[in-house]
Formats: sequence, C-alpha cells, structure tokens
Amino acid sequence: MGDREEIRRYLYELVGEEGCGVTCDDAELFQDEDGWKLKMEGFMEPWKIGATVAEAKQSLKFLADQRFGLS
Repeated sequence: MGDREEIRRYLYELVGEEGCGVTCDDAELFQDEDGWKLKMEGFMEPWKIGATVAEAKQSLKFLADQRFGLS
C-alpha cells in the first residue's frame, strides 16, 4: 500500500464510511513541495496536513476531533 492509500484509509477509519461519504470519495489527497495536502468537497483551499505520513495522520486525527471545522 502506498502512502496516499494509507492516509486515505486512515481518514475512513477516523470518520467512518457513513460519516465520510461522498466528501471523502471526492477528496483530493496529494503531496507537493510543502508536504501532504487534503482538499475536501465544499472547502475552497486544500489543507496542509503534514510533511510525513505520520504528521498527516496526526493532523487528520485533530481535524476529525474538531469535525473538520463543521458544527
């Protein structure tokens, strides 16, 4: 399994398939010179989630705990 798939699977584990739904399916997960980024449907800009897979997972955990800024 590649890094991108590992991060995507971790996102599903955190939020659950029903909680994630289309938002995760259509999410762009990519890596550039700044590190890993996630752009989810309904959000204008991609979120910087970390330079490494471990940092990305930690950021996703924090964002999921905060419900991705949604109330």
